[in-house]
Amino acid sequence: MSSLKDREAAFEAKFAHDSEMLFRAEARCNRALGQWAAGLLELDGEAAEAYATSLVKADLSEPGHEDVIGKLVEDLSGRADEADIRARHARALAEAKAALADT
Repeated sequence: MSSLKDREAAFEAKFAHDSEMLFRAEARCNRALGQWAAGLLELDGEAAEAYATSLVKADLSEPGHEDVIGKLVEDLSGRADEADIRARHARALAEAKAALADT
C-alpha cells in the first residue's frame, strides 16, 4: 500500500512541477511578445518594459492565451495581422519552453 501512496505523491509532484513550468513558460512567452510588440509600436526603454509587463498581466485575466492575442491584435492594428501574432506567439512559447527545459 505504501508504494501506491508513493506513486500518487510522485504523480502529484510531477503535475505541480509541470503546471509551474507551463506558467513560467507562458509568462516568458508573453514578455517576449510584449517586447516584440513594443518594437512595432516604437516604444523603448521604460515604456517598452511597461508594455511587456502589461501583456504578462493581461494573460492573468482569462484562462488560455486568447486574451493576450486579442490585446495584441487590437494594439498592433495596421502593424501586424492576427496570423503573424499567432505565429510569433507559437514561436515564443516554444522558445520559452526550451529555455526552461535547459535550466
